[in-house]
Amino acid sequence: MRALQAGYPRFVLHPATERLFQVAQSLLAENGTRVVVFPSKESAQRAQRFVEKRTGSASRIASFEGLQALIVSEDDYSVAMEYWRYTGEVVSSRQAEHILSGKDSNNHNPVSLRKRLARLGNYRPEKVFIYENGMAAMYSIYRAANKLLPGRKTLQLEFPYVDAMRVQRHLGNGVVYLNEAVGESLDEALSRIAKGEFSAVFCEAPSNPLMRTVDIPRVSRACRDGGVPFVIDDTICSTANVRVDQYADVVVSSLTKWISGKGDVMAGQITICNKSPFLNDLMEFYGIDCPDGSRLYASDARILARNISGFSSRMKKCNDTAELVADFLKAHPAIENVWYPKFTTPDTYEAIRREGGGYGGLISFVLKNRKKTPRFYDALRISKGPSLGTEFSLACPYTMLAHYDEMEWVEGCGLDKYLIRISIGVEDADDLLTRVAEALKLA
Repeated sequence: MRALQAGYPRFVLHPATERLFQVAQSLLAENGTRVVVFPSKESAQRAQRFVEKRTGSASRIASFEGLQALIVSEDDYSVAMEYWRYTGEVVSSRQAEHILSGKDSNNHNPVSLRKRLARLGNYRPEKVFIYENGMAAMYSIYRAANKLLPGRKTLQLEFPYVDAMRVQRHLGNGVVYLNEAVGESLDEALSRIAKGEFSAVFCEAPSNPLMRTVDIPRVSRACRDGGVPFVIDDTICSTANVRVDQYADVVVSSLTKWISGKGDVMAGQITICNKSPFLNDLMEFYGIDCPDGSRLYASDARILARNISGFSSRMKKCNDTAELVADFLKAHPAIENVWYPKFTTPDTYEAIRREGGGYGGLISFVLKNRKKTPRFYDALRISKGPSLGTEFSLACPYTMLAHYDEMEWVEGCGLDKYLIRISIGVEDADDLLTRVAEALKLA
């Protein structure tokens, strides 16, 4: 950790954003206080309420270069940064660079970008809303659900991305978590949903990193019966491979991943589904929460618009190569288990798979000899990193990376401590297979 110079921008401040914080600190902080800069007054106020609820301490907000600075005590700084991380309501590095250099980003009309994103999923452009990143989008629908149905817990089906669970745990009324949504456990959950017990039901389709897909049609029917919003995150395989809007009220997507594909911009998308009984209420909420349909900084929006052009061909290549790699791993004698939509809950995945869609580019697996995992990982000639969906392949020891402070709990949920996750890129398929095979010789 001492050697770490950069990391995923919600977890580790980008150098430009850190410099922006330092400038704000020098201008606004008093003895014993720290400054966290947020992109809007509303996000700063939400962060302030979060900090004060957690700590009981007073804080204040000040304007800073068109942004909003939350000023907290030194002791409360880590809590304020938890809000930054969990919710994704962050200042992007491009915005920080422009403010520090005195540049004007110029305005960006989101109409064209919304239309292009809508076409990818055959959505209505006016029902597409663009956020700072996937977690900011996720947090927005969590807030919307708690406003529609206040005082109730949410329900999380299957093991989710780490901060999706933390938002539900720490920023509202709590969460009921069903680790394996099958059999009698699912039946009981469906009964509770149909009785209207929850403010919303959340799931990923498929889940990360275990690639499990719940029985989405059944969950959707229960949500309709109970008057409960159903929120589905389609990030892992992307809208190129799965279609869930006929079952969901809201679809959440991290545009940072496959749709951008470059690893050089963060963005998130909310899509309100045409058949949702909450359509009018949600459109009203997002009309206020996401003015003009986008909260993405103008320069980030332009980069995203540039990157989208390669999405379809990129996803097709990643689908084809990942299937070859997954088949290879499945048959390899050194591999104990492979998690991939083709093998993991295939029937429920097929229920949402688009016509002509594949299985996505993400694969998780464990070696039979766990002790050899470090040697395999070090020898694997693939870029190492925590994200996914880039044109270059990425590998990471997912459980250790994402859940290092709760290892015992996640292992009880079925995540092996030594799980390796690979996001397949657009490199030559034979070359990638050779690289994986070479590293496996050590296992």
